[in-house]
Amino acid sequence: MFSHLFVGVNDFDRALAFYQAVMTALGIELRFCDRSRPWAGWQTPGTVRPLFLIGKPFDGQSHQPGNGQMAAFAAPDRATVDRVYELALSHGGTSEGAPGLRPEYHANYYGAYFRDTEGNKLCVACHSPM
Repeated sequence: MFSHLFVGVNDFDRALAFYQAVMTALGIELRFCDRSRPWAGWQTPGTVRPLFLIGKPFDGQSHQPGNGQMAAFAAPDRATVDRVYELALSHGGTSEGAPGLRPEYHANYYGAYFRDTEGNKLCVACHSPM
């Protein structure tokens, strides 16, 4: 469905450290990192798309996180949701909702919500039963 998702950042090095930890825990590999632009992109091994990208906004203006925008990453199991949430917080993220079941979405929805170092809202969710 998606070609790529780009999330703006102001402090590239700080955001890069945050996303390297989160993506590694999810098994998503760094495809490229160009500090001169600056931007970086990740993808699931063995796939061409979609890409998840971070970087300075193209128009040269400061990044501002949007209200109501969120990127959600799929986790293979609930333990990964827990691990990614803890890594996110330990790398400068802030909690928007601890890991847990969210039966209002569906019976097996287990997710965690947090903001990155720039204020962008993220989610990690597992849709499988225990």
